[in-house]
Amino acid sequence: MITITDRAASKVKEIAEAEALNEQGLRLRVVGGGCAGFTYDLYFEDQITDMDETFESNGVKLFVDPLSFQYLENTEIDYVEGVHGSGFKFNNPQVTGSCGCGSSVKF
Repeated sequence: MITITDRAASKVKEIAEAEALNEQGLRLRVVGGGCAGFTYDLYFEDQITDMDETFESNGVKLFVDPLSFQYLENTEIDYVEGVHGSGFKFNNPQVTGSCGCGSSVKF
């Protein structure tokens, strides 16, 4: 299961409203890249496949391909704001390390 916090769900809904994407869900992916090996990718999506895992958390539809799901299972997505910027944070218990800037992870 993958969940999204109230704060992150509110931000997703705010962005969807501003961009007229209310009927779309959020596609979550793990892709190769970055100095630690993998990066997270999320974007609005209205097309799902038969192979996708689908979830709904705090009113947000989440779509995950099977390859990414193996890395994202039990992940919680939050939205954080701080002096160094703001953005979505993946609290993933499977991560074994990350790069110095925090933009990529390893499993």
